Amino acid sequence: MTETPRTPLTPAEVEAVARAAHAGQTDKAGRPYAEHLHAVAEGVRRRGGDEEQIAAAWLHDAVEDDRLSEQWLEGAALTRRTKDIVLAVTRRPGEPPEAYAGRVLATPGALLVKEADLAHNADPVRLAVLDEATRTRLTEKYARMRALLGLVPGGRRGAP
Repeated sequence: MTETPRTPLTPAEVEAVARAAHAGQTDKAGRPYAEHLHAVAEGVRRRGGDEEQIAAAWLHDAVEDDRLSEQWLEGAALTRRTKDIVLAVTRRPGEPPEAYAGRVLATPGALLVKEADLAHNADPVRLAVLDEATRTRLTEKYARMRALLGLVPGGRRGAP
């Protein structure tokens, strides 16, 4: 017996799932985590991302943060591409940054989502509220990941 294909969740439904999954979660500055998700989704949209990438942006931290399981993701009414992007941008415990960057680069559509995520994470306004040691550590971490992904400062992709 074959499974009947389901209509993928609408953008509004994906947003609602992500907001519910991250309800009560805050970022390092104590802000509601949904603000970060919204900023990444909006960053993907502004960079020309399509609906599948925007859906992945809303869900980009859900599996990594244990808010939704991989099993939920696999069974969700999402396109295969959206699921693949979410899995590509999900860091695994102990995973070297080079392996993570390689997976992002190898997954069609994932780089744009990670680019928007890094841009929001590295926003000087967000970082300014953190203590100096944390701000320095995160700034260096984000710069290293941008370099591994071939992104130049400011978030634009470098020449191939």
